[in-house]
Amino acid sequence: MAVIYWAADSTVKQNTILTYPQTGIGQVFHRFLSPEHRVENHAENGRSTKSFLDEGRLALIYDRITAMDFLFIQFGHNDEKAADPARYTDPDGEFKDNLERFVNAARNKNALPVLITPLTRRLYRDPKAEFSHERYLPAMKETAARLNVPLIDLCAMSEALVDTLGEDAKALYLHVPANIHPHFPEGKADNTHLSPLGALVFGGLIAKGLSELGGEYRALLSEGVPEFVNEHYDQWAATLCKEKYHG
Repeated sequence: MAVIYWAADSTVKQNTILTYPQTGIGQVFHRFLSPEHRVENHAENGRSTKSFLDEGRLALIYDRITAMDFLFIQFGHNDEKAADPARYTDPDGEFKDNLERFVNAARNKNALPVLITPLTRRLYRDPKAEFSHERYLPAMKETAARLNVPLIDLCAMSEALVDTLGEDAKALYLHVPANIHPHFPEGKADNTHLSPLGALVFGGLIAKGLSELGGEYRALLSEGVPEFVNEHYDQWAATLCKEKYHG
């Protein structure tokens, strides 16, 4: 049985009932996998490549990961926070160096690293948006090419989906009305973190990426999933978001 170890941030994190309805991709990704594979989710809120390494989180994975397991490496949201020296990394320097450390950790244990570009924020086209992945996306792609590591471009796929869905894309993110959930009594309008539906839909994009990589990556997916995410995914996602957003 192969294990997928996930090193990432809050868009992947395993949430508890105390933060519901916020949901991370890693919580629901098992729905796309064959029964003989499982996810061990080490993602944590607010982590960048730098803080994840500094806190010894990669070391915990290194102690557990074994040959032919997978290490999914998905960062960028918090590396771009220049005002926070504990998390910020220069995309042309430390960010690339840190990604290489993750890749080398997997390869040293004969495991298979996969780089996953950061999920888009819903308002990524807003010129007033505080953060943008525009420098971190090419940095990850360049690192993947230099190290000959498989890459899933979740950023590009999720941007395209958000554009297609328009206002219905709110259903994928943490938009919570007031007086519904006790954890958010005043409501929440969050265009970064995910709803349960968003975690599932964006997880489908990663499954699609694995299918396109082929070989041992496609083999992680349950029977019928590659055909589903390649042939029916866009219509499925659009229908679910429309139903959710319009009630």
